[in-house]
Amino acid sequence: MIEERIKERPKSKGRLPTEGFSEWLSGIRLAQKTGVGASVPCGECRGCCTSAYFIHVGPEEKETLARIPRKLAFAAPGLPKGHVLMGYDEKGHCPMFIDNKCSIYAHRPKTCRQYDCRIFPATGLAVGGEKPVIAGQSGRWEFSFPAAQDSEELRAVRAAAAFLNAYADLFPAGFVPNNPTQQAMVAIKVYPVFLEAIAAPEKSEAGKADAAARRRRTAAAMLAAYKQFERDRDG
Repeated sequence: MIEERIKERPKSKGRLPTEGFSEWLSGIRLAQKTGVGASVPCGECRGCCTSAYFIHVGPEEKETLARIPRKLAFAAPGLPKGHVLMGYDEKGHCPMFIDNKCSIYAHRPKTCRQYDCRIFPATGLAVGGEKPVIAGQSGRWEFSFPAAQDSEELRAVRAAAAFLNAYADLFPAGFVPNNPTQQAMVAIKVYPVFLEAIAAPEKSEAGKADAAARRRRTAAAMLAAYKQFERDRDG
């Protein structure tokens, strides 16, 4: 199975129990489609504010843009005019993170509202060594699996993430992000493709050809699922 390509992520001390996997997955997909904020029990963690993230702000986020000094935002590469990125200071902190809290919390960017580090244990993707606080916090989350569906959906999400990593060449250039956060979100958007079991690759030459064809069909199905997700969101 493709999900076997993902190695188990190291677990951190001090587990953080969270809701059932299917409930969480439904919630984060809904948040992406509707633009509502994700509900994350962060506690005292401020990792996403202090881990050298570039924060995207869209042109429709007028109240947010009005509260960010112009000198702190620059045009977002590859995106239409009006889309900007907000950088970070020499400590890796968001410039709006003041006195250990977000100074514009009520008007924080949509990117911040929707960020949920549980995407990493969900997909099996690594945050990266340059973000140790996020890596430590995300490694503590512990989903519950009250029904068979929870386990099946976890396997499907991880299979999607593994496929994106293993077969990026089957997709249009730029479809598979280099950024693990964005890659995890693509996997979460297209995971339904993997709810059907993926057959193990054949060893024979004919089997290899069949497996290659299956991979191409899977990639096409993932592209279609992604486009449908985006249409649902925009609609």
